[in-house]
Amino acid sequence: MHNEISDGVFFHTVVQGEVVHLRLPPTIAPALSGLPPASPAFTGRDAELSAVLADLSPGGSGTVLVAAVAGLAGVGKTELAVQAAAWAAREDGWFPGGVLFVDLFGYDPARRMAPEQALDGLLRAVGVPGEHIPPDIQDRSRLLRSALAALARAGRRVLLVLDNAATAEQVEPLLPSDGATTALVTSRHTLALDARLHDLRVLGDGAAVDLLDRVLRQAREADSRITDAPEDARVLARLCAGLPLALRITAALLADAPTRPLTSLVRALTDAHTRLDRLRREDRAVRAAFDLSYQALDAPHARLFRLLPLNPGPDLSTESAAHLIDADPYPTEELLQGLARAHLVEPGQDWGRWRLHDLVRLYAHAHGTAQAEPDAREEARTRLHDHYVTTTDAADSHVRRGGTPSPAFADRAAALDWLETERVNLVALAVADPPLGHPDTTIALAGAMAARFQDWRRADDWFAVATAAVAAARPTGDSRAEAEALDGLGSALRQLRRFEESVDVHTRGIAISRELGDRYCAAPLNNLGLALHEMRRFEESADVLAEAAGLYRASGDRHDEALVLTNLGLAQLALRRFEEAVDTQRQALAVLEELDEGSGRAIALVNLAAALCRVHRFEEAADVGARAAELHHDRGDRYGEALALVNLSVARYSAKQYSEAAGAGRRAAVTFREVGDRSGEAQALVSLCTAVSGLRAFEEAVEAGTEAAALFSDLGDGHREATALIGLGDALRRLNRSEEAVEVFTRALALMRESGDRHGEAGALRGMGSVLSRVGRLEESAEVSGEAAALFREFEDRAGEGRALNSLGLAKERLGLLDEAATAYARAVAAFAEVGDSQGKAVSLSWLGHVLSTAGHTEGAVELMLQAVQLFAEQGDGFREATALMTLGDILSRARLRGEACGVFMRAAELFGELGDPDGEARALRAAAIAHNEGWRPRKAE
Repeated sequence: MHNEISDGVFFHTVVQGEVVHLRLPPTIAPALSGLPPASPAFTGRDAELSAVLADLSPGGSGTVLVAAVAGLAGVGKTELAVQAAAWAAREDGWFPGGVLFVDLFGYDPARRMAPEQALDGLLRAVGVPGEHIPPDIQDRSRLLRSALAALARAGRRVLLVLDNAATAEQVEPLLPSDGATTALVTSRHTLALDARLHDLRVLGDGAAVDLLDRVLRQAREADSRITDAPEDARVLARLCAGLPLALRITAALLADAPTRPLTSLVRALTDAHTRLDRLRREDRAVRAAFDLSYQALDAPHARLFRLLPLNPGPDLSTESAAHLIDADPYPTEELLQGLARAHLVEPGQDWGRWRLHDLVRLYAHAHGTAQAEPDAREEARTRLHDHYVTTTDAADSHVRRGGTPSPAFADRAAALDWLETERVNLVALAVADPPLGHPDTTIALAGAMAARFQDWRRADDWFAVATAAVAAARPTGDSRAEAEALDGLGSALRQLRRFEESVDVHTRGIAISRELGDRYCAAPLNNLGLALHEMRRFEESADVLAEAAGLYRASGDRHDEALVLTNLGLAQLALRRFEEAVDTQRQALAVLEELDEGSGRAIALVNLAAALCRVHRFEEAADVGARAAELHHDRGDRYGEALALVNLSVARYSAKQYSEAAGAGRRAAVTFREVGDRSGEAQALVSLCTAVSGLRAFEEAVEAGTEAAALFSDLGDGHREATALIGLGDALRRLNRSEEAVEVFTRALALMRESGDRHGEAGALRGMGSVLSRVGRLEESAEVSGEAAALFREFEDRAGEGRALNSLGLAKERLGLLDEAATAYARAVAAFAEVGDSQGKAVSLSWLGHVLSTAGHTEGAVELMLQAVQLFAEQGDGFREATALMTLGDILSRARLRGEACGVFMRAAELFGELGDPDGEARALRAAAIAHNEGWRPRKAE
């Protein structure tokens, strides 16, 4: 059988097989065709278009990563970029992946798009789920470049058009770093970029007249006024200063008045210039065209035009515009279409949405301010704010557990769609200062959007809105509003991984909440507990989480109490109160299952799996972890699914199911990588390092451990880096790269001591002890192994103590202190037996048998080795069984029981053969041949 999957780019696992059952996540369609329409009335730019296309062509004279088009406002930079992109997209093999287009609004301070916002939109366009986009701008930039490179490798190279950039800093994080992608940038400035530069100038008289004629005939095919009056047309073009924006507005005015002669428009433009002598020529021409277009409006159109800038976001819906003028949507839509024909508003890519060009917005705002009283501007602003606040509240209630469904939305999906569509407007309104914003609006939107920001993992938006809410609430004297705003800000800071700031902000908010009464403290206490946990202040975290759970319990809120208990269980786990953690997670899970709360139930299952592993209930942990992964998958929560897979990998490994553990670890790493969560990816790689070590794939383990440690180092997470280094050191030791392993364990030990994790310090000491004996530093090995065993014993970690005692025994044995070695191995056997770790017990038995043999206690050694062989066989660990048989054969050979030794070696050879280990098989066969050729016969049974 042969099958393959081709012609696709997958940012997730692809499964192939003869019979495959797939449970697909919600579809996230890449948005690679969002280029605005190219105007058919495009002229006078042949040379410029050819130059840009030469840069975009894959067969051009040289590799061009970035082409930049610069020129003054309205000169046609965007149109040139759109024409070039559309041409390039049509050419076979140029950009088969399509075009990504972003308007950066660089010259409008109120709407200027920060690079992290632009990266957020681009990542969503290529299919990265919103809740998994990383908070840091560098991580977003790396993720975008990786995604575009993956598309290019699959034959789907993408053109990136970055329109209306103001500064190099705004655009640099969005630019490609290799030939996988080409970027086309437009700006009013010549930016200091490593780019091929193109300066775009105004049109000459001939091209300007031609553009007037083309735009007019596009509207009215038979209209020949431009060609009928060529001199007036040339004057008109000169009055527009050759600026395409002004020319297009002028042509639209002619189209709206089909009987108006050109001489009339020429006189009007000439008169308008007398009012603008103090402005630069270019601005004067545009303002004159705007004035003429504005003067042609009737009263209803003009009033709506003046009120539109009250919306601080990049666009607005017909419904929102209707609230501005207190009218029904249908007549409002007719007014907007009229403004669009006059080129004073632009239809959005989606029908029913409208935007103002940034220059037109400034123009409209000036007129609106001047006409504020007759327009009832303040009342219009209040209606718009009320619309956004009440609709946001209704949508949030519709999607929130326990909320009331709103008749404004057909279903939950419609409510979520409205919130996402209006998100940028809502954020812009919340952070806007008066006269566009209002403190009450900011406070209300911050509360209504907090849950959505958290679910969508939009930490940047959350931080901006919460910061504005804190600033708005404090002067009002409303303590409750200030406390709630501080809670939102602290949570946003935690999502941004600014943990110390988060703790400080939550502490301030809780102090205010306590003055208001206990019932206001539960939520901020829970959030404070989460921030303290991230700072490894586990005792404090457990205390505040227990207080929060008690407050919810007292109020009868079982759901929120259960959610807090899932967090408390994690704190108990970090404090090594494992049985408590299991009980707490079970208690939370029972409530959430009773309430049929899917999201919370999935979280509780993930946490329960982790707790069950720590009490050595590995099979149960694996079952719970698999349920958690499935539930997260069904809910479309890939981040939660990946977390569940990490815990599942740990459980499978601990249950000696190494292949399944490795599979879960690989899936988790891929998923975290796809969603851009570098910390999660590193955690998954740590579990993968451990799992593949169980499969004896030590090279892969070294690769995974090295990558995990590097990721944690980049993130500044020293404690997790140390954990990754311990796994890496063990893999290096197994590959006999002992000197490297010593360096790795030394680094891990320093980091563990730095973080104050004494149990982690014991793990690093155990690893150090195991490798020091291999490089002949036996006294040091014995010393650090003994220290590790003592620390593990202090923490009642009998399995860790057993591993450290094995390292101690090995060092003592090589020092010739056989009695001390035997004592250490015997203690290790007892430790492993106590926790039911049969594999650890078998390993210690084999080491104890070896040292007894060396000391001349053959019968005791043989008995112990037989026990070890049986335990390995029961576990299905063929490699260790074969290795133990080789040791047993050597003991029998030294005891001159050659026949028995021959049989044991042959069994070892058989096992090595089944395992596909030709070297081991050859060693065993040679040993069997030597034993056989010695001519010895087995002893008679007594």
